[in-house]
Amino acid sequence: MAGIFTPTNQIRHTNVAIVRMKKGGKRFEIACYKNKVQSWRKQVEQDIDEVLQTHSVFLNVSKGQQARKADLVKAFATDDETEICKQILAKGELQVSEKERNQNLESMFRDIATVVAEKCINPETKRPYTVGMIERAMKDIHFSVKPNRNTKQQALAVIKMLKETNNFPIDRAEMKLKITLPGKEAKKIKTKLTPLIKKIDEEDFTQNLEMVCLVDPGSFRAIDEMIQKETRGRGSLEVISLKEMEEGDERLE
Repeated sequence: MAGIFTPTNQIRHTNVAIVRMKKGGKRFEIACYKNKVQSWRKQVEQDIDEVLQTHSVFLNVSKGQQARKADLVKAFATDDETEICKQILAKGELQVSEKERNQNLESMFRDIATVVAEKCINPETKRPYTVGMIERAMKDIHFSVKPNRNTKQQALAVIKMLKETNNFPIDRAEMKLKITLPGKEAKKIKTKLTPLIKKIDEEDFTQNLEMVCLVDPGSFRAIDEMIQKETRGRGSLEVISLKEMEEGDERLE
């Protein structure tokens, strides 16, 4: 028994991300898998078949209306649809629903607050801020996320804006800590702590492991909790100093 034939101009796509481009007086669209467009643009995904739902070029994806070859040749000087798909992928505009756009902005807002919390302290209390405190402060100054700028650039802008307000003391800093870990478990605990440490300045292992290290302020709470949990209260953590970043340092490592 023959299978049911579906005309190519009646293709229906679900779970689709549409990338759109205007060229030669017409609007062309391609149907991609969600979350794959950015992976392709960042060269993380290099298999075009993992990105495209079909190698066809459309005038309207949602209506299943494919572009005519004559229109493709006029606009792109070729009728090779895979190559045209690659051009649209590289330079086209990714269509995002209002719900997705809002979710992306909320996620980016929290990412920016997380970066600020990791890099900054309250200079009056010499303690780091929580992500929640930074989020509330960002809302108070009416900070709006710019989806086309990266998170670290926007974190710098937040720090600058918060510094300009009189009611939110904030400075970028590194914390210098002295960590003491009991002998037997010391190496295992150090391995777990390493991702939270920026640099180990001194290390001495006699009966116990003693380390002097630099960390981002936002890592302090996690380090403290891990030491208490893993050593069952037998380890210790001491803040030796806070080193404020140089003014004008525009890099967020």
